[in-house]
Amino acid sequence: MTTADQKLHQIQKKIELGQYEHALAELDRYTDSESVSPDIYYMQAVCLRYSRQFENALRVLKRLKELAPDFGRAHQEEGHTYRALGQQTLALKAYEKACALNPALKASFKARSDLLKQMGQLALASSVEAQLEHLSKLPNPLIAVMDLISQGKLLRAEEICKEFMRSSPRYVEGMRLLADIAMRFGVLDDAEFLLESAIELEPDNTLLRIDYIGVLRKRQQFEKALSQAKSLLESQSDNLQFRSIFAIECMQSGDFERAVSEFDAILHLLPEDPTTLISKGHALKTRGDSSTAIACYQTALKVDPERGEAFYSLANLKTYRFTESELSDLAVLAKNPNLSFKDRVYVHFALGKAYEDKHEYAVAFEHYEAGNSMKKAQSRYNAEQMTDELAAQTKIFTKDFLESSRNFGHQVDDPIFILGLPRAGSTLLEQILSSHSDVDGTLELPNVLSLSHKLRRQKIQGVCPGYPFILERLTRNDFAEFGRNYINDTRCHRKGARRFIDKMPNNFRHVGLIKLMLPNAKIIDARRNPMDCCWSGYKQLFAEGQEFTYDLSDIGHYYQDYVNLMSHWDDVLPGFVLKVNNEDVIDDLEGQIKRILDFCELPFEDACLNYHLTDRSVRTPSSEQVRQPINRSGVGQWKPFADYLDPLKTALGDEIAQLS
Repeated sequence: MTTADQKLHQIQKKIELGQYEHALAELDRYTDSESVSPDIYYMQAVCLRYSRQFENALRVLKRLKELAPDFGRAHQEEGHTYRALGQQTLALKAYEKACALNPALKASFKARSDLLKQMGQLALASSVEAQLEHLSKLPNPLIAVMDLISQGKLLRAEEICKEFMRSSPRYVEGMRLLADIAMRFGVLDDAEFLLESAIELEPDNTLLRIDYIGVLRKRQQFEKALSQAKSLLESQSDNLQFRSIFAIECMQSGDFERAVSEFDAILHLLPEDPTTLISKGHALKTRGDSSTAIACYQTALKVDPERGEAFYSLANLKTYRFTESELSDLAVLAKNPNLSFKDRVYVHFALGKAYEDKHEYAVAFEHYEAGNSMKKAQSRYNAEQMTDELAAQTKIFTKDFLESSRNFGHQVDDPIFILGLPRAGSTLLEQILSSHSDVDGTLELPNVLSLSHKLRRQKIQGVCPGYPFILERLTRNDFAEFGRNYINDTRCHRKGARRFIDKMPNNFRHVGLIKLMLPNAKIIDARRNPMDCCWSGYKQLFAEGQEFTYDLSDIGHYYQDYVNLMSHWDDVLPGFVLKVNNEDVIDDLEGQIKRILDFCELPFEDACLNYHLTDRSVRTPSSEQVRQPINRSGVGQWKPFADYLDPLKTALGDEIAQLS
């Protein structure tokens, strides 16, 4: 325990002994510091409440929520304070948020139940009591695990959970929590196995079944997830949560008509439910019906004006322009202290896009920077660590190693990998190739990344040095099995064409692994002007997996590392990767299409030239853009922001930055 931790522990003891004034005096010394941890503000608020300084406590909690909006105990403490002031409605709202953020907070569940009973909402109170009863039956170590997960302390949570499971290996809730941790680490096959095993023990456990559907969705096993969701709905056909899950799985499986129909059925019983409206909007957008999607998002905002996701969904259409009234609402919402972390991030990115459209670039940059700073504060991304991780690929994949494994892998030529950085034009290339009669467009498939995560975890288990070093110890049969598994596991995304596309951009890190397991695959490196590419990534709020985009310096270093690694692949695997510059495609569409088709050993088809007429679902931020003919609207978008991008230029280095 550090000296700072010891001092905080001593303050905690004073609070437990009721020495609130002494504790406050000690805490005041910490709040003068520039970097104050959430725990300091939390303890300060507790002391102020017990000292009956309620207004001061609320002011401290406001600062705490601004610093850490998803800190569950802050909302619980706010609930206690409002309850002491007799403001029951505000207290209930605070407790509800606390429970949503941290399901281990027994005091919040108990307080919610009591308040709901006082308000005569007995059915809701009964539901909350059932959750509290479930929580009360759990062993203390698992409650601690839930608390740690809610705080993002995953390694410690995993350690405690595994220690508990050693003595109780068939304890279902422990298995569920371990699966949750594995999912957050990206080890999806471990999560799937744990949940399948737990369901065998308790087939009627609803939480297990919902989590299982979630991990199947993340693994993009959409048909299997849909089957599970259908079974869940059939078990309780009037359960609207189950119907919503089924609708989402219909959408993920590509049945957008059924998804919209199911969302409409929910809206018939819950008119103007904002969550359902937003989900319906996403389905419509992916299907290409942007005007109806806009109507859904706008209706959601009329019902819940604080729904940041709806604002961002409008902005993320790329073609939508906010009205002055909407812009005013957004600006007010950005200052709302009770806005959740997610909604606040959504609002900042939406404001960035809105002001950029108005050519007010200084204000736009402020909001892009604010949203990214919030995301970076919660991220564990380390640029130096990523540099080392990518450099490790060059140490393993030498010409000698690749020569010694030349005939390894599964000898099929089905996959075409499109990789590179996000926002580099990969969706355009996919749309072009997917317009060919011999090619199926799929998704950003997680299979290669999941395999690399699994191999990397071997180091944690002490079996071997971990990925990529473990590759030197594997056999010809191992790589052939990896390749066969990849083909089998991705078959569910195909529609019968001879070839198919995997456009996961981060696969550029694993070109060597792809060569070993699928030596006849085709790989296309989607390249874009460095400044345009990095700036576009910085102002795009990705759902997950692109944490390097939250900082201009980080994204610049990442681009540089990417270029270096791709140069290495060109050196040790000449001709295996085709580099396609986005600007070349814009300037010479037909010539570049013929070049790409020749590389993929496909005959030319006019449909590839008319890619924007191809009717297919597109699930990336570029969905609206690739439905338009080729144009130069994305070229030079960084230039109005040039005065704010020095950290990016420095990180890219002169040689790369001058390419812009």
